[in-house]
Amino acid sequence: MNVLGYKLPAMSSLIIWGALWEIVGQLELSFFLPALSDIFVTLTEIIGTPPFIKALKETAQAFALGTFFAVSIGIPVGILMGKNKLADEFLLPWVNVFLSAPLTALVPVLMVLFGFGLKAIVITTTLFAIWIIVLNTRAGVKQINPSLVEMANSFGASSFAALTKIYFWAALPEILSGVRIGFIRAVKGVIIGQLLISIVGFGALFELYSAQFLMTHFWAVLLVLFAMAFTLSEFLAHLERKVEYYASKR
Repeated sequence: MNVLGYKLPAMSSLIIWGALWEIVGQLELSFFLPALSDIFVTLTEIIGTPPFIKALKETAQAFALGTFFAVSIGIPVGILMGKNKLADEFLLPWVNVFLSAPLTALVPVLMVLFGFGLKAIVITTTLFAIWIIVLNTRAGVKQINPSLVEMANSFGASSFAALTKIYFWAALPEILSGVRIGFIRAVKGVIIGQLLISIVGFGALFELYSAQFLMTHFWAVLLVLFAMAFTLSEFLAHLERKVEYYASKR
């Protein structure tokens, strides 16, 4: 970030917003927005408690399973759509519909079909993440240099070998971009699942703290969630920059 010709550190914007948050909180303009320092004090108090650790484990388990299925299904489907015109024409309208649809409206249907447990939450998380992964993977495959595919065919590469050695690596920049956005959407999906399907994990803590108007506790848990999403996003963005070589060599 540049201000008046001076280049500031990358985290400067967060520091500035944190300072503004602290000022507004200290002025006590709204009970909903406590001072940032009070939130961090509360966070240090609750972060090691059994309820917080239990909620973190439940949320992490649902998130990990949901993103695993989203990646393991979304990438092969995206590659199939990118290389097969018939599959693309058959699946693309549905992928676009689910990507643009308000998926929260499907939660009651998932509750009826899969119950009120972990399975429904994992499926909700997967549905939030998978569609953008499919579309980005498809876009990456569409941009592959045809000479790479022709080379694989001329050497008699099997479909699996072409998938793992040509399509995946050549489309890797777009795949990682889709995974990064999908993981961010999955954070939203897992919390919605834990709030609407089964009051567990961080969803249970949000419900408890908001019902009792414990705003410092509420924001402390929310900051942990923001930190997790930000860390995942930055890690995957770092991987994207590392594989820019593949995009330039396509």
